[in-house]
Amino acid sequence: MTVEAQRAVAAAVVVRGERVLLVRRRAAEGALSWQFPAGKIESEETPEEAAARETEEETGLLVVPQTVLGQRVHPMTGREIHYIACRPVGGQAVVASADEVAGLAWATHGELPQYVPHGLFGPVQNYLDEALLS
Repeated sequence: MTVEAQRAVAAAVVVRGERVLLVRRRAAEGALSWQFPAGKIESEETPEEAAARETEEETGLLVVPQTVLGQRVHPMTGREIHYIACRPVGGQAVVASADEVAGLAWATHGELPQYVPHGLFGPVQNYLDEALLS
């Protein structure tokens, strides 16, 4: 396995009001089509920095990392993934990287199962339960 294939991924869990940002990948990873903005962590950056960079690259939205929600080896992709709660601070979410992203959505708590039918990582679900229902 190459170093590139082993590189961990950072995912930004971006909440605005009572909605969370999801992107639809141009190329689905198995059953994963809708995901949080995410990408590989570069060698010189932290997971928090990668989550913010990837969100801007994919959606044009500027975010500030707030909290590390946890990390795991994703059961569907086998990749190490770091989940970072982020707060939007500028810009509007659009499809900024059309080669990677086919669409985006601001989903409510009740809509999450239709976008992510296999469920979310426990700490992420707990965070969204609190953030979107408060």
